[in-house]
Amino acid sequence: MNARYEALRTQAEEALHHCLPESKGYAKVLLASARYSLLAGGKRLRPVLVLAAANAMGVSVQEAMPYACAIEMIHTYSLIHDDLPAMDNDTLRRGRPTNHVVYGEAMAILAGDGLLTHAFAHLAAQALRYPMRAQAHLRAIRAVADAAGLEGMVAGQSVDVYCEKRGCAPDESKGQLDYIHQNKTAAMIRGALLAGAELGDPSEATRRAFSDYGEALGVAFQVADDILDATSTTEIMGKTVGKDAAVGKLTYVALYGLEESKARLEQLTQQAIRAIAPVDTDKFFAELAQDLLIRKN
Repeated sequence: MNARYEALRTQAEEALHHCLPESKGYAKVLLASARYSLLAGGKRLRPVLVLAAANAMGVSVQEAMPYACAIEMIHTYSLIHDDLPAMDNDTLRRGRPTNHVVYGEAMAILAGDGLLTHAFAHLAAQALRYPMRAQAHLRAIRAVADAAGLEGMVAGQSVDVYCEKRGCAPDESKGQLDYIHQNKTAAMIRGALLAGAELGDPSEATRRAFSDYGEALGVAFQVADDILDATSTTEIMGKTVGKDAAVGKLTYVALYGLEESKARLEQLTQQAIRAIAPVDTDKFFAELAQDLLIRKN
């Protein structure tokens, strides 16, 4: 990643260390569980996208940062729940034991619930600091909620789980795979961009540029994950690889094969770059799409 990405990632990382209550009192185990996963590191892609989109709209880091933190809280809650035995049953995430392995299933569920709820408390508190810009903040909060909910990430996860447990009809597999990728992964990436952009009162054309970029970038990100799951190692990825094929999960590689998946990844990357071009004055978003195309984890 380029220097600007790393600078934004560092700022977001620092802010994340201060957005949860301290691990003390009767609920200290819950808070420790939430902090364990939230502060586990990673690319922090979604917070960076919030900050970069806000910056492109002339919005300060100070005003946008709570949205960056909230989007990462929501992403982290989804990973905690995704790793649970009832879902993907993974024991490794970001190079260390998953939350339920360390704290137990019940506490992991509660930590995820707490992160999701605290994220929206964080957003509401920030909106109250800018009463004269209430409409912009409400639109940004709506972008986050839409991305995370019953017509976004949760919907995509539900279809992913349903297909894994019960199987998908062969004639519906392509449509279901697109739905999973567009919602389980792309929705939150698009939502991060729109949350940052909405703080700057974008035109409809600007909003569409960020939305279309996020859609293409998000699907590309998941296609790359599918490829890496089939070709990389657990040590490089920091999570268990090869598991998708072992359990018969519906992925791009399983449905289209490795070479066609790589071609689709390149196509989606170029689609993202074209979509964002009207607002990408310094080529940050284009460079990011290219960096994600060749990522190793």
